[in-house]
Amino acid sequence: MALDWADLLGALALLLVIEGLMPFANPAGLKRALARMLELGDRELRIAGFLTMLTGVVLLFLIRS
Repeated sequence: MALDWADLLGALALLLVIEGLMPFANPAGLKRALARMLELGDRELRIAGFLTMLTGVVLLFLIRS
């Protein structure tokens, strides 16, 4: 199964839509969330990032298989 550029660009476009939802819908909530993230240590942020990436990989595998 070959990667189609349209799929990659579509995924990027969807990422941008999802990233823009929070600041559009609840800017004050986003500011609170970002302020809370500043209080977290590097280890906690790395764990959260790893778990987010792992979830994405598993979802992508399930969708594509």
